[in-house]
Amino acid sequence: MEKLVVAKFGGSAIGPDGIFIPKIIERINLLKNESKIVAVFSAPLTIDNGKKRSLTDLVLEIGKNAENGQKPNFDKLFATYERILDFVESEMKNECKNIIDDYLKRALESLNEAFEKRTFADEIRSKALAFSGEILMAQVMKFVLSSSKITASSIEFEDWPIITDNNIESTNFLPSESKKRFSKMNELTQNSQVVTIGGFIGKTIDGILTTYERGGSDRTAADLGILFHKDYETSIDFEKDSAVVSADPKIVDTGLREVLELSYNEARLAGMFGMKILDPIAIKEIVENGVDMPIQVTNMSKPNDRTLIKRNLDEQKGHPIKIVTGKDNCAIFRIENQSVQKLLNSLEKDKRYSEFVILSPFTKDGIEFSRILFLDSEYVKRNEKYLLSFDPLATITYNRGVITLIGDEMWRVQQVASRTSAKIGDTGINILNMDAQEETSRIIIVVEDSNDNIKKAIAAIHSEISEINFV
Repeated sequence: MEKLVVAKFGGSAIGPDGIFIPKIIERINLLKNESKIVAVFSAPLTIDNGKKRSLTDLVLEIGKNAENGQKPNFDKLFATYERILDFVESEMKNECKNIIDDYLKRALESLNEAFEKRTFADEIRSKALAFSGEILMAQVMKFVLSSSKITASSIEFEDWPIITDNNIESTNFLPSESKKRFSKMNELTQNSQVVTIGGFIGKTIDGILTTYERGGSDRTAADLGILFHKDYETSIDFEKDSAVVSADPKIVDTGLREVLELSYNEARLAGMFGMKILDPIAIKEIVENGVDMPIQVTNMSKPNDRTLIKRNLDEQKGHPIKIVTGKDNCAIFRIENQSVQKLLNSLEKDKRYSEFVILSPFTKDGIEFSRILFLDSEYVKRNEKYLLSFDPLATITYNRGVITLIGDEMWRVQQVASRTSAKIGDTGINILNMDAQEETSRIIIVVEDSNDNIKKAIAAIHSEISEINFV
């Protein structure tokens, strides 16, 4: 079976104004020697007021301002693509520039509509983001790659292979419908060395443009892997500025360990709890569709520096605790046990939302309660009415942070719960809740989300890991 790599290049891989595009070309030239490539692109970064910033964030800000009565201005976006245009050879420049102008005009039309209607939501928002970011970047990269003598094609929106439901701003993948509309993508893949496509973007059965949540380009890569896996020996490659290490380098700067392998479960948990490895929903969709394909997180500058992610790992010989991570901006939802199952069923089937974990239950005044730790309190705030409809007397506590240790075989580590809790206590942080479950090899420590509590706790636990014995 022929090999195919779905390679995802995020904003940081593209760099401000496309500065890392030569590295992308180098990586694609290397990958195409052994396989077909589908290259998934996020929106590029730019420099705004001296800081790196995603064009997605810039357009969201312009849209919000338009909603509040400020006329949209796209000068910064035009300037970014003008600089990326320098990577296109002269014979193709005019054609590429016309596409840039056309797509940015369409995005600006959506923002002007937001200005006129005083609303920046649903399809207006989706079009503004897609035509200024991911879809346009994929089109431009086709010209960039072709300028480097790589046979490249790009999928047009009318032939879009990612079909989703009708949730416009936080959409969900429909595999069976996508497979029905996959013929053009298959044709381009057969006839090209590389096919470029924008991440984050979907399309309903009726042709309405939709978007995933932030981080959705990871999901696009996973969805394409699901669609291709029966026809090709498929793998996914997330191109980043480093492989996976044992903690966030912005928090822990000494004693970091390279993580050579992760299971699907470990990668998903790490993503849920704050490590920017990949969108955990991407792993969830792969598992739900019964697909087993290797995933790599590759350091784009040092391709031999990579982390392999597999459904099931071989015998592990390193330290069972692979990652220490944490997440701020969480919330805890307390609800009577008799109501919780209806809520969980609705979150799964209606909202298709899974960014939460169930903590240990408790009993008060003879009534049994369940506790749900939501890992995004903004989601809870937006959906308070919906959540409380299942139990009007339920309570929500905001301003919570969580720290967790990642490792499927953490049960092999002696005194891990007592040693980690003691280490957090040494920093002066009050533990509000500690949830340890042998069955899931999971330890969750809840603290108040204030000051640098979460960073201090992560650094403290990480320094202790190498001192804890394991079987």
